[in-house]
Amino acid sequence: MGGGSPRAPDRDGANAERRLPAEERTFVFEDTPVGRMVVVVLVPERAPGERFPLLIPFHGLGEAKKGPDRGARAWVEDYALGRALRRLAAPPLTASDFESFVTPERLARLNESLRERPYRGLVIACPYTPDMLRGEEPFTPAPPLARFVVETLLPRLRRETPALSAASATGIDGVSLGGRAAIAIGLLEPTAFGAIAGIQAALDRKNARDVAERAKRARERNSGLVFRLLTSDDDFFRRANVAIARALERAGVPVFLDVVPGPHDYAFNRGPGALEMLLFHDRVLRGEPPL
Repeated sequence: MGGGSPRAPDRDGANAERRLPAEERTFVFEDTPVGRMVVVVLVPERAPGERFPLLIPFHGLGEAKKGPDRGARAWVEDYALGRALRRLAAPPLTASDFESFVTPERLARLNESLRERPYRGLVIACPYTPDMLRGEEPFTPAPPLARFVVETLLPRLRRETPALSAASATGIDGVSLGGRAAIAIGLLEPTAFGAIAGIQAALDRKNARDVAERAKRARERNSGLVFRLLTSDDDFFRRANVAIARALERAGVPVFLDVVPGPHDYAFNRGPGALEMLLFHDRVLRGEPPL
């Protein structure tokens, strides 16, 4: 392999690849279009030079009330993202990993998928979600937040982490208020992302036509965009999410819609929310089908 010297053997005599450890970093932005922002960044264990797709997940309303420093830790501390990462790296998954909110059929399908294609890892940047998206529709108040993500956060992540730089390898997602934020930002800046998704997204059925029209225009600008909505049978926003998915289909926009068991609360975020989100983006941001 080239003309260099062979790698020195380790103490057991084997050429073991040096691995860089997983890291948690905190980015602080004192002055942004939406005020002070904090982003918690998770970098996976990796080989030197290895690069990963990038996922930006937004948290929900409860943590928005905690302020930037505590709120930005929602996925890590409140939604058990670390546990989800550990379990995806060591399948098979069990019903307890989903807080029991999974059917036997879906659990078997997810485990079969993991046997065929193991989870490979993402750079995950968890921003604080400011409570600024109230109103009849999510798009009018969202441009300052979208500017922060696209003009400030993405460039820094690509400079300072092993995140792939391609838009096709960049996903945006979020739960409840965070799903509203992710969909608004993604549709305002469609050329910045390869996947736009929401988990129990806090939207209304009357938003369906507007979202579908914007998604159709977004696909005209970025034909590779992938859309996904994850909701649950006891989600406040299930009907709205299903209505939006149907409107997308009528507009000719392909969308993955998954309706799984569970309520709209922390247990769902810690179970199906985190696991389904990670597995979906690990696949689609590499240009693969989700299951």
